[in-house]
Amino acid sequence: MNSHGLRAYRKTTVITADPGRLIIMCYEGAINQLKIAKMKYERKEYEAKYKALTNAMDYIDELLCSLDFEKGGDIARHLQTLYNYMTNRLLQADVNRNIEGVDEVIGILTELLSAWKEIVAGQSRKFQPESIEFNEERPRQAVRM
Repeated sequence: MNSHGLRAYRKTTVITADPGRLIIMCYEGAINQLKIAKMKYERKEYEAKYKALTNAMDYIDELLCSLDFEKGGDIARHLQTLYNYMTNRLLQADVNRNIEGVDEVIGILTELLSAWKEIVAGQSRKFQPESIEFNEERPRQAVRM
């Protein structure tokens, strides 16, 4: 698949995704960008590391913007605090060239991703259509045309 086709596929995936899947995509994107940032840091490619960190913070910002404080209540407020903490931790890690901060945020995001996957899986099971059982004792009728 060429890069144009891949971009179109990703765009379609985002447009058609349900809100739970979009949140999962943000967590996965942030984690992926932080792993790239670590790799670039180890290779001393500081400009590329900065770009990956910025991308990760953009994903975290999207998660922050997605919070619904009316429906989410205390959970949304706690997530807001956590997202702000992670962003600050990444800024400190970048300024201080401290990779442990990146590892810490990857760990937090990984735990949150796992929880969201369970939530979304539970919601999809909840909305699965029930299986239809046929009563085999009833004689089948021929279809007349």
